[in-house]
Amino acid sequence: MKDGFLCRKCGNCCKVPGYVRVSESETDKIAEYLKMNSREFNEKYTFLTSDRRSLSLREKDNGSCIFLSDTTGECVINPVKPEQCASFPFKWNFEGWEAICQAAAD
Repeated sequence: MKDGFLCRKCGNCCKVPGYVRVSESETDKIAEYLKMNSREFNEKYTFLTSDRRSLSLREKDNGSCIFLSDTTGECVINPVKPEQCASFPFKWNFEGWEAICQAAAD
């Protein structure tokens, strides 16, 4: 399914709990996009992962990404989303992603 992957922006991959690791350059870019300073962004939207190797985006109480819109079901930071998100499912994915993903093969 990966070879002909065409994202339909269903948001299902953003509803699965787990780390969305972000680099300093990514947090800076997202903060700027949200018209915030980087420190404010990191305090509000990230946390240190348990392995203490990186920051991750926070999740909502239901486990979905903090930046997944409850209204539209779309990523509110899509133009500056982290590489982990942008490279899904080619460089990164999770077990069983095919079962929940509504992507189309072209």
